[in-house]
Amino acid sequence: MTARPVAMISGASRGIGLAVARRLSADGWALSLGMRKPLVPEGVDPAHTHLSAYEAAVGGEDAWTAATLERFGRIDAIVANAGLMIPKSVIEAEDDDLDAMLAVNVKAPRRLVKAAFEPLAASGRGRVIILASLSGKRVKSEKSGLYSMTKFAAVALSHGIRQAGFEHGIRATAVCPGFVATDMARTVTDRDTALMTDPDELAGVVAMLIGLSNTASVAEFAVNCQLEEQY
Repeated sequence: MTARPVAMISGASRGIGLAVARRLSADGWALSLGMRKPLVPEGVDPAHTHLSAYEAAVGGEDAWTAATLERFGRIDAIVANAGLMIPKSVIEAEDDDLDAMLAVNVKAPRRLVKAAFEPLAASGRGRVIILASLSGKRVKSEKSGLYSMTKFAAVALSHGIRQAGFEHGIRATAVCPGFVATDMARTVTDRDTALMTDPDELAGVVAMLIGLSNTASVAEFAVNCQLEEQY
């Protein structure tokens, strides 16, 4: 068993997931990265990184978890970052659109935490980060309505994990950012990149949350780049 804490991160090839991987690697974590194309990202220590071919829409969480345990012998944190956004209103969308987003944004992270629940509990301080969205807290526009349905569910998933794992030392947090300077955000807004949250700042938030003690549980963490009435 490695002496380093081990984090499994989905969608680590770019955007928020990549930023989190780099930050945790720099902080001394061993990483197990679930990626469509398994390549060690720049800025991550290859000596302490395991790669698994993983596509959230398809599944394979049990195999990824087993491979992580075989390599490192422990799992201390899950960062469920993989996400899908289809910009359609709840009226114009078809069931297939909703099903596709539910598969990636809700079902896949639930399966991943389920697969890793025992080793997370065994650590005594397992951590789960569900990368949700401010779209999981409010519906800001017509085209974000369908996405919001799935992200509201992702926030509920995080709360459900928190309830199920609390007595085992597992703490779960729904991280809810607004626009983050990623490829996904650029497809749905013309907002200047400089006016969006930097992924590295969000990675710092994740690092802080998983580093908190069991007596400093944070259920939700909202981050915004613009002024809104509540967020």
